[in-house]
Amino acid sequence: MNAVAEIEEINIGEAEMSPFSPPSAYDAPKEEEVAYEDMHPLLQQLMDEHKAYSDKLEMFEETIMLIEGGRIDKEIDARLREFFAYMDEEVIPHNREEEKALFPAISKKMLEDGKHSKGADKFNVIDVLEDEHVKIIQMVSVTFNMFALFVRIPDERSRIMILDVALNQAKELLELLKLHIYREDTIIFSYANRNLSVDELNQI
Repeated sequence: MNAVAEIEEINIGEAEMSPFSPPSAYDAPKEEEVAYEDMHPLLQQLMDEHKAYSDKLEMFEETIMLIEGGRIDKEIDARLREFFAYMDEEVIPHNREEEKALFPAISKKMLEDGKHSKGADKFNVIDVLEDEHVKIIQMVSVTFNMFALFVRIPDERSRIMILDVALNQAKELLELLKLHIYREDTIIFSYANRNLSVDELNQI
């Protein structure tokens, strides 16, 4: 089993599935999910940061829709700059904080519980999330550079092609960010709250 599939296995278990109607990545069984008010304060803090993060994603998505509708002006430029500044100043440090202490503790517990791939490498969902952190940085960089290049190219045909690439990258980035937040909030943080002791979480 690969590491991506491990994310679903934590929550889906023996649920009946069909290859013609696979479960959505957002279909985490609710009995496995810990309510926000029952979460450890550390996990609540991370979820609160995710809420602010999601608000920025909503604004970015609205901006992309406006651009697709033909609107390109100073307000659009300001919205894009605000989003990319937020990613650089808030989201990347947030991800690094998760990687510093929380992710290693969860990964260790998953390895102890056998929640990992069956190969010698023993991948688990934390490896997937850390890979997504790297991919997020890469996609943010590409998307930012495509939008920046768009305004600098004089040739109209080239500008349209570059804008199309920028918009596609932006949509892929949005989907990755939304899914990443969902996985952490409903699956990973719930697992951490259930399987790490209060003392362990306090030390983090």
